[in-house]
Amino acid sequence: MLVSDFHYDLPPKRIAQDPLPDRAASRMLHLDRRAATQQDRMFREFPDLLQADDLLVVNNTRVFPARLYGHRSGQRAQPLSPHNPAARDFLQGRVEVLLTRQVSMDPNEWECLVRPGRKIGMGEKLYFSDPPKLQAEVIARGTFGERRVRFAPAADFFAEVERLGHIPLPPYIDRDDRPADRERYQTVYAQTRGSVAAPTAGLHFTPEILERIRQRGVEIAEVTLHVGLGTFQPLRAEKVEDNRLHSEWYEISPAAAHAINAAKASRRRIVAVGTTTVRTLEFAAQRAGADRIEAGTGEAGLFIYPGYQFRTVDALLTNFHLPQSTLLMLVCAFGGKDFVMGAYRHAVQAGYRFYSYGDCMLVE
Repeated sequence: MLVSDFHYDLPPKRIAQDPLPDRAASRMLHLDRRAATQQDRMFREFPDLLQADDLLVVNNTRVFPARLYGHRSGQRAQPLSPHNPAARDFLQGRVEVLLTRQVSMDPNEWECLVRPGRKIGMGEKLYFSDPPKLQAEVIARGTFGERRVRFAPAADFFAEVERLGHIPLPPYIDRDDRPADRERYQTVYAQTRGSVAAPTAGLHFTPEILERIRQRGVEIAEVTLHVGLGTFQPLRAEKVEDNRLHSEWYEISPAAAHAINAAKASRRRIVAVGTTTVRTLEFAAQRAGADRIEAGTGEAGLFIYPGYQFRTVDALLTNFHLPQSTLLMLVCAFGGKDFVMGAYRHAVQAGYRFYSYGDCMLVE
């Protein structure tokens, strides 16, 4: 199976650059796998499509402002705001660091992506404010240009990151982040800090939608998977099966594990909100070696593509994903490749909004 088998053509104008004023006003393409039908709907109809005894599982990870702008050692600091016209030009000494995963807390070490990548070498010192309240040293280099950095002790590291950092909007959103993105590029149920990208299927929910879901008798469980490189890394091998994913930290609480196992035991549907939730549940089931899951934490590195046999998830709410991406492959594995790719072509022709701030799809 080739990565190119998952290509589709998307006009740039279909890529959503801004969120809708109302989270729940998105369109929703409803796919019925058994009937092989698709129907154009609105997300506001989602609660009405749930069954009264469903279990809805969401990813409660919280995005943090993981993009830091600073300068290199031995260089004069440049203005640190990305809104400065010079920011995109990366003047001499200027750096951009995207924190993707905390490797250890003491010492405080992170995996990250850096720009300009080729110029930042081992032992380089990076400063993120003037005077520098945050500073780091490059201590390792990854296979594909990633870096590992060690931050100097700070009185309150995350408080400084919150103050200096910027929400890491995806590169296909062709604008700088805005103050409003700190709230809007976040689910209303986000709790646990750690993601560098939002679990975007959850961006459509509002407190009112969640209340309607509960009123139908639907139970809601929360798991955590911190979105990092494993979710959005490009695939470098031509054959799908030859690729591997970065692992991402997850946690399933005893309460969530009990709710999921009870639903499976009573043959109730488990409806996953987002591909990150699917990966968490399916990895946990695979790890347990059964059709049930266990509470705990770990590193999920499961790569799901067509041919995978799902153990836990019965229905999926998801956004529209990039061509040839691991996320699209997961949706094709769940819904059937030809069926899902045909639905994507329909969504393009019907004017759906794509990617993070775009519309969504329900596959059941």
